[in-house]
Amino acid sequence: MTSFSHQTQQNIEFIADLFRQSKRAVILTGAGISTPSGIPDFRSADTGLWARDEPLEVASLTTFRTAPESFFAWFRPLAKQIFYAQPNPAHLALAELEKLGLIETIITQNIDALHQKAGSKNVIEMHGTMRTLTCAQCYHQVEAEPYINVFVETNQMPHCPKCGGRLKPDVILFGEQLPQAAWFKAQRAARQCDLMLVAGSSLEVLPVAGLPMQALDRCAHLVVVNNTPTYLSVRADAEILDDVATVIPAITERVKWQK
Repeated sequence: MTSFSHQTQQNIEFIADLFRQSKRAVILTGAGISTPSGIPDFRSADTGLWARDEPLEVASLTTFRTAPESFFAWFRPLAKQIFYAQPNPAHLALAELEKLGLIETIITQNIDALHQKAGSKNVIEMHGTMRTLTCAQCYHQVEAEPYINVFVETNQMPHCPKCGGRLKPDVILFGEQLPQAAWFKAQRAARQCDLMLVAGSSLEVLPVAGLPMQALDRCAHLVVVNNTPTYLSVRADAEILDDVATVIPAITERVKWQK
């Protein structure tokens, strides 16, 4: 059993009580919820992907179109890490809260589908997903698994089974807009919720980082579980600066105990 400080334990109990009282709880997750599953984040000073790579050079739509070899060379190790990753206790705990009827929606900035692997059903993927690929030429969409497996093992770029065009992972690259339908759903969820939990996000990437403000503007409670403070630390009802993979399961256990 994880040992928490007295203050953290008090915050866990307080957050659990907010979940019990909530009617429309929404979760916003970022890269920090998946790092315990072995997936690197993008912005950490020493370990983030952008600490060693220039994002516009390797992860842009322009690079995919004009220098696909460079894009796929960068993407291959990340694809392997993401595709074979498994949910950690934080993902599983959120899925359990959803099964208990205490979470209405999960909005995620992640592309790893670990929420779905954990059992969560109502997930809005703001930055796309690794689960599918779409042909850049004829727009035929395919399930990613067989193509990613071959790509990871042989470094052979995936091509469309219909026209032979290059298959692009259905993730949002630099130079692409957020998926409109997902953005509208996320805004609606943020504006209608009475509780928002931000888990593993530094809230630095717009426009998603603005969603908690939309919730606050409509008098929702805001709680943050993250390794570092965010720009909304002063507005949060509670903030726990600790590992999401230990704190969120503790919140879930407390909710179950209180029920």
